[in-house]
Amino acid sequence: MANFHSVTPELAEQLKAIVGEKRFQYGDKVKEDYSHDEMPIYGKFPPEAVCEVESTEEVSAILKLCNDNNIPVTARGAGTSLTGASVPIHGGVVVCTARMNKILSYDIPNMAVTVQPGVLLQDLAADVDKQGLYYPPDPGSKTSTVGGNVATNAGGMRAVKYGSTRDYVLALTVVLANGEVMQLGKTVCKTSTGYSLLHLMIGSEGTLGIITEMTLKLVPKPAMNVSVLLPFERIEDCIATVPKIRIANLDPQSIEFMGIDIVNSSSDFTGKKIFPTTYNKKEVDASILVTFVGENEDELYEKMEKLDALAAECGAIDTLVIDTPTLKTDVWAARSAFLNAIEGDTKILDELDVVVPVDQIANYLAFVRSVGDEVGLTIRNFGHAGDGNLHIYACTNDLEFDEFWKRNKVLMAKCYTECKRIGGQLSGEHGIGHAKKEYLEESVGEVPYRLMKAIKALFDPNGILNPGKVCS
Repeated sequence: MANFHSVTPELAEQLKAIVGEKRFQYGDKVKEDYSHDEMPIYGKFPPEAVCEVESTEEVSAILKLCNDNNIPVTARGAGTSLTGASVPIHGGVVVCTARMNKILSYDIPNMAVTVQPGVLLQDLAADVDKQGLYYPPDPGSKTSTVGGNVATNAGGMRAVKYGSTRDYVLALTVVLANGEVMQLGKTVCKTSTGYSLLHLMIGSEGTLGIITEMTLKLVPKPAMNVSVLLPFERIEDCIATVPKIRIANLDPQSIEFMGIDIVNSSSDFTGKKIFPTTYNKKEVDASILVTFVGENEDELYEKMEKLDALAAECGAIDTLVIDTPTLKTDVWAARSAFLNAIEGDTKILDELDVVVPVDQIANYLAFVRSVGDEVGLTIRNFGHAGDGNLHIYACTNDLEFDEFWKRNKVLMAKCYTECKRIGGQLSGEHGIGHAKKEYLEESVGEVPYRLMKAIKALFDPNGILNPGKVCS
């Protein structure tokens, strides 16, 4: 790790001159929020200075100044990351892009939109909707910034049909560590033009450059949608149904999994009992929530009929159609509250954001629960069953932090090793940050990890960009 320098009063004045006094914080004026993200269990690390930028030119000037003076720089949007990715663990300067929140232009014939990185996901989705188009990526935090989504290659519930954020990035403006500005990609449907630096930048978590503009692909807006809930008496039967739904050519937009414990927590948290815990006098152990989109009622009805027949063969208690606006709103509000519900009734928690082959979900969940029992931690889980991305939480309400952390380290090591053994990966959508960095090399292998470090060194020779994250 480089021997970084501190932000001196003289350097602080130069930074302030770039962004102006109202958009600059230094020393004891730095707000506490910049020291952590949405998972403060990974520690709080205050920056020495914060620059709230409004243009590519400002980012370029800041990076050139910091690179020349060996000052670490961490890019930050809304701070909704869950791995410490946007936390300045080596101090230095935070470049906050939240004020770069303009939707710059639409290219309707080519179905694209150009935005700044600080645009909130919910605002982009709503504005695109007004154009009669659709931006499919749907990460759980709707108040995350689109720049952060690109920097972490965020996924979400619609990924089973539409893919992740990576699949919707056509072009980027990126500022490199030395202040150089680089244009990557074009508004075209395909390219075979050398190495894809565009895709190298996506998911790099601000370690290779800072994204200041994005051109994103849009798709036609689906005319209609319907969700269907399939409750099961046994979690094994529930999970075993997921690959069968995919093979049946039903083309679902999402397939979400939920166990009975998270359903109960969500009901307590929201004050509404949305998902059934008993049905037809049978105890529900787990459910899957399937969503279809289509152009007309006949298309959706045909898919629901096929799903109903398949669900009956797979042991579902029933097929429950969620088709009214109020019920849709309540169901998805309850689903979106899962993490908040866990956080609300848990003293300390940590997360595995793994992705495993779909046919291994049930076995993997059983393995994690067995390790949880072994080390004395409660396991809570839900996830995007359609693409194998599981959100598994190690929880305690009884242990003090040091004891939790000791047990949690054992659990994480065993569960990530098992994940790799069955063909899975360390992160499905939240990225690496500094929280999962120690597990990355084992997950990807020694040669890929060595090449990652070489790429980092090429893009950022002085190591100033988001140091301590991913492989730096």
